Formats: sequence, structure tokens, C-alpha cells
Amino acid sequence: MVYRRFLCIKDAVACINDKVDLIAVILSISLPQTTRGTDYVCKLKIIDESHPEIPVHVFAQEIDHLPFVAAVGDIIHLSRVVMRIYEGDVYAIFNKRFSSFALYDGKDVENFQPYQVLLRYEARKHDAMIIAGLRKWLASSHVIDEPNFSLLKEINEVGLVNLVCKVLHICKTTDDKWMAFIWDGTDVPPISIYKKPEDEEHNPLPLHFKPLPSSGDVLHTFPTVGTILRLIFDVECMPYILQLLKVRQWFKLFCVECKVHEGLCNYDCRSLGNLDRMPSWSFPWPSKITGHM
Repeated sequence: MVYRRFLCIKDAVACINDKVDLIAVILSISLPQTTRGTDYVCKLKIIDESHPEIPVHVFAQEIDHLPFVAAVGDIIHLSRVVMRIYEGDVYAIFNKRFSSFALYDGKDVENFQPYQVLLRYEARKHDAMIIAGLRKWLASSHVIDEPNFSLLKEINEVGLVNLVCKVLHICKTTDDKWMAFIWDGTDVPPISIYKKPEDEEHNPLPLHFKPLPSSGDVLHTFPTVGTILRLIFDVECMPYILQLLKVRQWFKLFCVECKVHEGLCNYDCRSLGNLDRMPSWSFPWPSKITGHM
């Protein structure tokens, strides 16, 4: 098997069954899955200015050895990946025994230090020049389609939405699922709950979040303005997700499924004489408190 040091994607797709080095922009990444054996696999799509996107299948024995991509548009240096072809489609295979990678910020024009590396990775002198060229190309191109994001106050029906929000707290629910409390400084619109009085005896409306964070100290850190939304993780490989999510940091969440769960609005408990404590779903701007949280 021939090892070719560095190739652009255009040249790499012609090197079937060879080991190659690639430096490219990440277009997408899947959540990890377990293989039929004991390994983990995730799938990337990468692109450079020489060629349309190609898939990369990354295999690892430990979930911590998979790439933890901070954002679409970041740059990955793949070393010793093997080019394969299946039914006419070319892709790259990351072999857990000899391949390695490094991840770089796709926008920071001055930082050339990777934010994640695999132990076998070895940097080269001219890597910085290639990364700088990719950043320049990425900034002037439109290969990354930025989706539309919604504020919490704009969620007016069930369905899939993209959110930019802050993670306030992460905990487990009573049925052993992971849950995050998220917030963006705005209030979701009030909902109408239609309930027959006779149903209250057997199925009463919930009067509070369930479960609440176990520590009162955690509750005291929650903002006093804006809806705090509960996000239930219905996915596998939670250790991978938990390493990506950091409490008190802002994140972009894609394709979040919103459902109406019976609840109550507590707007009356706020000081209506204070504009910053009034429900903000009717205002065209988020609360200025987001600038201080």
C-alpha cells in the first residue's frame, strides 16, 4: 500500500487503496454508532477547493478517540487514511491502527494550534500554510450554508427547529435519561391547555418542573428572565454528547424536536412594574440580560 504524504481531494480520489494525508473543511459529522464488533464509527463529509465533498468513515476502539468537532466549517488534518471506492463512490477510511487526525478552528486566522489531536498525529512545517489557505477560501466561498435559527419566543408549534441557546445545567431524569436546561433570554409564547375539570382528579396539570435540579445552589444560578426549556436527549452515545456540551456556554442546536408538554405560565409572579421582568415573547428583541450571562 503506497503512502502519499499530502494530496488535495481531487488527486486523492484517484489513489484508490493508497494511504494519503488530507487537510480539508468539515461539512458535516454524524453522531457515533457502535459497529457490529466493539468499535465506534462516525462519518464526516469533507471538502476543499479542488473537489466536491467526499465521505470519511472514522473508526475508533474508544469513543474518546473520535473527532469532537466544535463546529461545521472547522478544518481537519487526516493522516494515513485509505482511499476506497464502492459502487462508483469514493470515500476515505480512517483506520484505528495507523490513521491519525488533528482539528483546527476554521475561522481563527492567527491560531494554528489544533484543539484536538490523536496521539499518533505529527504536525508538519507547511501545515499552517495549507490551513491558512483553506480559511481564506472558506471565508470567501459559500460552501457552508448557515441555517435559520429561532429564538425561543418564536416557537409557536411542534416540529423541528434550530436554536442558539445557553446550557444552564445538565442532569439525569427520573427515568435515567439525560436532560439539559437551555435558555436564550426570551419567553416561549403562552399555550392554551384544554382540560376537562373531571380529568384533574386522575391526571392533574403539573405545577412545577420535574425533575428539578437536586441542588438549590444550581437553581439560584438560573436567570430570572426568559423561559428555561427542558431538552431531553433521545440519542445514543451520550458520553460523546456530554463531552461536547459545556454548562454556561452558548451552543447551536440543530433539528431540535419541540413538543408541547402540559405546564403553567408564572408571568404573574414577576414584577410587572419592571420592564426587564415582563414576559418577553411579545418584544422584538431578546433581553439585555443575555449580554451578562
